Amino acid sequence: MKKQVKLMDENAINRAITRIAHEILEKNKGAKDIILIGIKTRGIPLANRLAQRIKEIENTEIKVGFVDITLYRDDLSKESLDPVIHGSKIDYNIDDKIVILVDDVLFTGRTVRAALDALVDIGRPRAIQLAILVDRGHRELPIRADYVGKNVPTSREEIVKVQLEETDGINLVTIEEDKK
Repeated sequence: MKKQVKLMDENAINRAITRIAHEILEKNKGAKDIILIGIKTRGIPLANRLAQRIKEIENTEIKVGFVDITLYRDDLSKESLDPVIHGSKIDYNIDDKIVILVDDVLFTGRTVRAALDALVDIGRPRAIQLAILVDRGHRELPIRADYVGKNVPTSREEIVKVQLEETDGINLVTIEEDKK
């Protein structure tokens, strides 16, 4: 039987997005040259939400794109011999821009490493920063987030599940643990 604990409700997610938006603007001294890139799947709606919040704060449109890291994963052979590729969409020149990768959960760091590889194939940003809704620890690579909605210490057996309105019909972050 699985035990599920609520970590963030809709209000907590919205507060985290607002705080991250303010931190991005503070660190980068405004919105100039910022491009948000969501990592498929839930990084995309989070990037769009951040862009909307920055627009509300600064009255500036932020460019948003997304990256599919499927072919860049170092565990691809374990996942599937026929991976499903959804493609990336970055319609902007990222050279000399501040690219902020956006994802829902930071765990081992392997997804972010794959996204970094994909970005470098597309262009040469001035800087790459990382915005994460939930950082659960257990890094296997030397990667850390610049902006974090919530730090949650977890065990490797636990699962952090992010659900967003755009993909799941609800805004909720839970942690599940197997009780055997």
